[in-house]
Amino acid sequence: MKRIAAVLLFLALPMFARADTQWILKSSTLTYHVTHPLHEVEGVSHAARGEGKCHAGECDFLVAVTVKSFNSGDSNRDLHMLQVTKGAEFPIITVRFHLPQSALSEKTIHCDLRIHFAGQVVTYKQVGFQQTIQGNEHQITGTIPATVSDFKINPPKLLMVPIHNQIPVDVDMTWQEE
Repeated sequence: MKRIAAVLLFLALPMFARADTQWILKSSTLTYHVTHPLHEVEGVSHAARGEGKCHAGECDFLVAVTVKSFNSGDSNRDLHMLQVTKGAEFPIITVRFHLPQSALSEKTIHCDLRIHFAGQVVTYKQVGFQQTIQGNEHQITGTIPATVSDFKINPPKLLMVPIHNQIPVDVDMTWQEE
């Protein structure tokens, strides 16, 4: 009897193990903030795409968005932003991050972000995001503490005065487990 129970337990173990999972970015709002002594500007994109893959308790995620998808409400400003950030040469911003699969059930996630933007690669360590879970959807919100100097961008100027170095990016994404 013990032998039969052991065999049944052995056969049932794969059902209890967490299988490989895949994630897809269902919706996104990315908002960059630029501050100048005379005014503040926001540029918004809803065009990010992303995927995540989890295997053996570890997850890798990739998010990509085109530079030209950001809209500040002023087409001249958006064109200048494309020029300053070398958007023609480097049209896609990518963000990669790695998480233990167990983090996907926590209210706060901390991860290292590896960002490719304007021809540069920058890593931001332990950036915190809030997570709200409803069924198989996970809403992630937080702010990436980006700066102009991190990406070696010459700060745009208005009336000979440059923008502030900080260009934080607010993130609001909904991921869906496939």
